[in-house]
Amino acid sequence: MIMAKILIACEESQAVCIAFRNKGHEAYSCDILPCSGGHPEWHIQDDVLKYLTDGWDLMIAHPPCTYLCRNRAKLNKQQGLIPDNTFFYKLLNAPIKKICIENPVPSKQSMLPKYTQIIQPWQFGHDASKKTCLWLKNLPLIFPTKIVEYTHIVTSKGYRYTTWWYKTPRTSIARSKTFSGIAEAMANQWGDLL
Repeated sequence: MIMAKILIACEESQAVCIAFRNKGHEAYSCDILPCSGGHPEWHIQDDVLKYLTDGWDLMIAHPPCTYLCRNRAKLNKQQGLIPDNTFFYKLLNAPIKKICIENPVPSKQSMLPKYTQIIQPWQFGHDASKKTCLWLKNLPLIFPTKIVEYTHIVTSKGYRYTTWWYKTPRTSIARSKTFSGIAEAMANQWGDLL
């Protein structure tokens, strides 16, 4: 198998980067934040837009979604905010042959294109529900590897949270980390195509 050069955009956790490295690929995470995955030698701490033309075979991108996601739409409207989708489109239209962009379900206000696929952590061995959209260019759909049942915690207000969501710190960085089962599925299923 020929090893590929892979850019993991907007990833400080290095979960996807490490999964591709474990398959023997030359993968690099890139984020304006320092990495928390333990491999600074595989991390580019800078604006990813500077590196899109560096000859990558594949890019998997996790652009910030705070103002683009459906869960934020009502608050955006109340605050008079119009989501800026410029960064998303720069990643989607990068001169890289194979691209996956991962984000939550977008709001109508964000004016993003229709996603290709929706996946859930419970399809990849995790006791969690977190609907995740994938926009794919020249990549096949990713298929589930280990479907498990997930549990819920019902709060006094009637909202339902998975155990994972309830225990996870309520910060955007903590909630944005990629589940290892999804990262491994990407590396196993798409890495062999490269």
